[in-house]
Amino acid sequence: MIIAGLDVGTTGCKTALYEETGSGFVFLDGLYKEYDVVRENGRHEIDFGVVREGVFGLLREAFKKYPVDALGVTGFGEAFVMLDEEDRILAPSMLYTDPRGEKELEMLCGAVGAERLTRLTGTKPHTMYSIAKMAWMKNNKPELFGRCRRILLSEDFIVYSLTGIARIDYTLAARTAAFDIEKKKWIWEVFDAAGIPEKLMSKPAPTGSAAGVLSEKAKALIGTERDTLVVCGAHDQAAAMIGSGVFLPGQAMDGTGTVECMPVVLKNRPEDISFYDGGYSVVPYMNGLYACYALSFTGGATLKWFRDNFAELECKKAREENKNVYAELDKAVGDDPTGILVLPHFAGAATPYMDSSAKAAFVGVTLETTKLDLYKALMEGTSYEMLVNFNTLKALTGRITRIMATGGGASSDVWLQIKADVLDSEITALSCREAGAAGTAALAGAALGMSVSVGDAVRMMAPERKVFSPDKNKVKIYSSLYKKYEKLYNAVKGLEEK
Repeated sequence: MIIAGLDVGTTGCKTALYEETGSGFVFLDGLYKEYDVVRENGRHEIDFGVVREGVFGLLREAFKKYPVDALGVTGFGEAFVMLDEEDRILAPSMLYTDPRGEKELEMLCGAVGAERLTRLTGTKPHTMYSIAKMAWMKNNKPELFGRCRRILLSEDFIVYSLTGIARIDYTLAARTAAFDIEKKKWIWEVFDAAGIPEKLMSKPAPTGSAAGVLSEKAKALIGTERDTLVVCGAHDQAAAMIGSGVFLPGQAMDGTGTVECMPVVLKNRPEDISFYDGGYSVVPYMNGLYACYALSFTGGATLKWFRDNFAELECKKAREENKNVYAELDKAVGDDPTGILVLPHFAGAATPYMDSSAKAAFVGVTLETTKLDLYKALMEGTSYEMLVNFNTLKALTGRITRIMATGGGASSDVWLQIKADVLDSEITALSCREAGAAGTAALAGAALGMSVSVGDAVRMMAPERKVFSPDKNKVKIYSSLYKKYEKLYNAVKGLEEK
C-alpha cells in the first residue's frame, strides 16, 4: 500500500509518499511546488487557481512515479474561495492577515454577541477568521457574491477539485469562526447574521474521513487511471501535530512554516472566557481532545523576507553550488546572542495581541551590525515572540511537558538551539521535515485500513532526529534581553499612535 499526504500551504504545496511494508513504513519521496502570495496596497491575497495548478502539477509528478492508493489532503486556514455554478473562481482570496472585514465583524458581534461567538466557536472574534471576510465580500462585491454557488477553504477546495465531493474536516471548519466546536456543526445563526447561505459551505466531517475516489476529470488532469481514495486531513497545524506525535494533554508542537504556530493539546475546552482574550483559539482534535493555538503571523516568512531582499549574492552562490541558502546562512552566523531586538510583526501581530495594524521594528542596530547579525536577530525575535505565548500557555494550561519542532524552520539547528535557549526548554526535532504531510499520509492510511494506529504510523514516518537542550549561559543572556523585548510592542505601538 502506498499512501501520500498532500499539504497545501500559502507559499507552496508539498507531498510526502510512504509505502507500508511488513516492517513499517518506508519513505519514498517528498515533492514541492512553490507559488506566490500578493501583499500590496494593504491587501493580502492568494489566487486559488494558482494553488490548484500547483497541486495538480505536483500530483502529476507523484502519480507518474508511484501508484498511490490513498491521498490525504491538509490545508492552510481561514482563506476561502468562491466558485460559480460552473466551478469557476470568482475572485482572489483574502488571507488571514488581510485587514478587511472590520465593519462586518462588528455587525456579527452586535447580532450574535461577542461572548456567545467565543463560547460556540472557540475563538475570540477577529477579522482573521473566514466569516467576517465572507460578509465583506457579500457587502462589497455583491455582483460577484450573487454568482457564488460554493464557498470552500483550502482543504475542501482541493478535495472537491479531486473528487467532486465537498467535505471539510472539523479542525479546518473551526477556522471559519462559524463552526460549533462542541456540537461539530455549522452555526446557522452566525451565517444568518452574516447574510451567508449556510448551504454554500462544505459538509463537515471528522478529521481523517474518506471523501471519495478521484473523479474522472481529476484522473485525466493527473494522468492516472487509479481509483485513489481521497481523505480529508486537517487544518495544517493540526496535521503537523498529528505528524509530530503530539496527542496527549500538555504536549506541544512548535511548527515553523510561513506562520509559526505553537499548539498545545487540552483535555477539555476552556470555559473561562478570559482564556480567549489574547486571541488564543481552540479547535476539535483527535480522540475527543482539543488543540489550543498560539501563533505568530510571520515565522518562516521573516527569513524568506530576508532572503528575498538582502541575500541575493548568497542565493546566487547557493544555486550555483546546488546548496540550500538558509543552511549556508546558518553556517555563517556568529555563536553569541546578537543583542538586537526584532519585533517580528511584518504582517501584523497575532497572539496575544491580535493587532492587524502592528508593524515590525529593529532595535539595537549599529554601524557594526552586519546582515548576518540581522538574519540571526530575526530568528531570535521570532523566538522571543513565541516565549510571550509560551509563558501565557503555561499559565493557562499548566506545565508543557514536551515540545516537538516541525516545519521548514525545524531543519535549522541554529534556529532550534536559539529557541531552546530563549524558551529554556528542551526541543525535539523530527527527522521528517514535513510532519504535516506525514500526519496526513497516516490519516489516509488509516482510512484505507492500514495495519497500525495513526500514532504508531507517525512514529515510524517521523522519528526523532535530535534533542536541543538549553545552554545555561545563553539562557541567562536571552532572559535579560527578553525583559526588554516584553516592553517593545507597547513602545512601538505608542510611537505609531502619536
